[in-house]
Amino acid sequence: MTEERISGFIRSLERPKNELLDRIRKEAEDQGVPVIRPETGQLLSFFTELLKPQHVLELGTAVGYSALLMLQSMPEPGTVDTIENWPPRIGEAKKNFERAGALERIRLIEGDVSELLPTLTGPYDLVFMDAAKGQYIHWLPEVKRILRPGGLLISDNILQDGEILESRFAVTRRDRTIHKRMREYLDALYTDPGLTTMLVPVGDGAAVTRKKE
Repeated sequence: MTEERISGFIRSLERPKNELLDRIRKEAEDQGVPVIRPETGQLLSFFTELLKPQHVLELGTAVGYSALLMLQSMPEPGTVDTIENWPPRIGEAKKNFERAGALERIRLIEGDVSELLPTLTGPYDLVFMDAAKGQYIHWLPEVKRILRPGGLLISDNILQDGEILESRFAVTRRDRTIHKRMREYLDALYTDPGLTTMLVPVGDGAAVTRKKE
């Protein structure tokens, strides 16, 4: 079985849940804006429904698709804090949150994740990490601090389109730093005695981590 066939089969099983979200995804794809892959979206929705979080933090808003995806799986009056640094995407996300009538439940925090994380107090029930991949390892200590015991951290794009499987010297020179840091990040997740992690090979790979109680 090939990865493409598996992904295609998983996507074929999904049924439309929200017409607006489908339009937002299509608009983002038409504009070349990366959003989470459909099978990763299924995973994120599943764990959000399972955990029933009241407070969610997202690192990397893009156009707001994944924040809205999580919100529709959360019980009211649950809220999402989401951080984005790039002005054009901030503007698009705000418009999409307004279209969805979600402005009261989603707080878009503008700025750099590295600067803003230390200012947050939490606690958060769920953290979705989907921003600069080379920074995951640097953000982990602050994420652990604000994640409640028993809470989940979901980290996207762990497999780096398969490059994480390769030797550092088998990837292009410009990608070696990200490759090294992602390997370090996975090692940190799996060796931390306060965390339990499993790597789920859907989409571009997602690490699902639980902070022990």
